[in-house]
Amino acid sequence: MASQDKRPISPFMLGQTYRLQITSVMSLMHRLSGVLLAFAAFGFSWWIMSIALGGSYAECATAVTSSLLGKITLFVISLALMYHLFNGIRHLAWDAGFGFKIPQVYASGYTVLALTVISTLVLWFVAMSGGAA
Repeated sequence: MASQDKRPISPFMLGQTYRLQITSVMSLMHRLSGVLLAFAAFGFSWWIMSIALGGSYAECATAVTSSLLGKITLFVISLALMYHLFNGIRHLAWDAGFGFKIPQVYASGYTVLALTVISTLVLWFVAMSGGAA
């Protein structure tokens, strides 16, 4: 006879008993940010080629990156880059055998998130103010 347990069949059946954890969310975000950065590399290549070709190509690249949608896209890419960088450093620490205790895992996760937001905002503040002095 089949078991009468009320447990979910899969952890993806949210809303029952499974609660998302920072470790699983950050793992998924690390993968997604890596995919986004891979696609962004194609856009970066287009931008470099457009600037190198000059003329109307450079004007087009400038118009795209200066538009509101272009700036939002660049902001999201820089956010993904900073997240992927800091979370990658966190993974390197894990590879070296550091930070496996649960309080350390949570502390490093929140540190990665804080550093991501702060560094992205500083990067954009410097970029929008005309660069470093």
